[in-house]
Amino acid sequence: MPEPQLQTSEPFLPTNNHRFWELLEPEHARAEAFCRQLVGNRDEADDLYQDGLLAAMRKFHTLKDPGYFRTWLYRILINRYRNRFRQPWWRRRVPLTSQSESVEAGADPTALHTARRWLNRAMAVLAVDERALVSLYELEGWSIGDLSAMYRRPPGTIKARLARSRRKMRREIERYLARHEETQTNGAAHAFSQSQPSPD
Repeated sequence: MPEPQLQTSEPFLPTNNHRFWELLEPEHARAEAFCRQLVGNRDEADDLYQDGLLAAMRKFHTLKDPGYFRTWLYRILINRYRNRFRQPWWRRRVPLTSQSESVEAGADPTALHTARRWLNRAMAVLAVDERALVSLYELEGWSIGDLSAMYRRPPGTIKARLARSRRKMRREIERYLARHEETQTNGAAHAFSQSQPSPD
């Protein structure tokens, strides 16, 4: 994997950055995709990922056990996302949409776009940490044990947070469907009334 081209004017980066790139290689594609799922906008997500990598490189000397590199890296990415999301200008700038994502060859673009729209609508109601947790578990395939280690919380707490997030997502979809159905009903009633002949 070629090393990502980092846009930086940093005067110092770790001298053992070759080891950093070795550990990053098997995680690069999924970590980048994770950022895009979190943000929902390819350009902003790539900027977040690059920012996270720079932070990780600066802190690489703090990683005591290379076996925990993935957990350590994702914790940094989530923290950078959390810090950015707290800034009002960034919340206004980043739309919750994946329209800029490319469609995989052979995939049905209509079905894929519809699925992404539903997912983004459901995840839009989640808090920053909930969105990250659901993305890692449901989309990235992390186990409860992995999440427990990264968040430093008991497995039972992780399961409870996932269940609470799923309930919030389900309620949002149910509310949306109810509103959509009501709009369609009102629209049909209005159209029917307009189609009736006027009394003489």
